[in-house]
Amino acid sequence: MKITVDITAEQERQLRDVASRLNIAVHELAAAAVRDLLAHGSADFDRVASRVINKNSELYRRLA
Repeated sequence: MKITVDITAEQERQLRDVASRLNIAVHELAAAAVRDLLAHGSADFDRVASRVINKNSELYRRLA
């Protein structure tokens, strides 16, 4: 699958700098970043959402 992502010139520069430092192509770095987000981002979101729900459980109970 191919997608197009609009980023700022500064973000493009940073992406190119990191890719150059790692000696990989820019598209390979971008794909790796997406794979990492999909693999690990969900667990992070679930942890934060759970903390917010637990913190506000009394409020949610009263509103129910």
